[in-house]
Amino acid sequence: MISLPDNQKGVVGFTPTLIVIDEASRVSDELYLSIRPMLSLGRCQMVPLSTPFGSRGWFYELWRDPVRLNTHRWWRVTVDHCPRISREFLAQERLEIGDRWFRQEYYCEFVDTIDGVFQMDVIRNAMSDDVKPLFE
Repeated sequence: MISLPDNQKGVVGFTPTLIVIDEASRVSDELYLSIRPMLSLGRCQMVPLSTPFGSRGWFYELWRDPVRLNTHRWWRVTVDHCPRISREFLAQERLEIGDRWFRQEYYCEFVDTIDGVFQMDVIRNAMSDDVKPLFE
């Protein structure tokens, strides 16, 4: 077992049989794209594990695309599936970290990032293939 940082330079050249990407939503697109060739020999399995970290990056894009997601075995496990966590703790946690972060961490929701000017729904709804060019 080798633990590697989120750095493309540190992972190129390995031929592993199992790649576990812990906190995958926080792993850069560059690292993810550098890992992909390791799967080419067919003897390597990739297991990304994570809660969401905003509506961005390869992990979000994977979950957003049903065709890509269905090429994987996946599970969405929320706090409701874990009886060991008390409702009292969750109520306090929601107060401490706020609703947006709470929904992301405990309910696996891909919420908008806090550093965006516009929400992703607004951007997606503004896009259209039916817009005519301003100039011919």
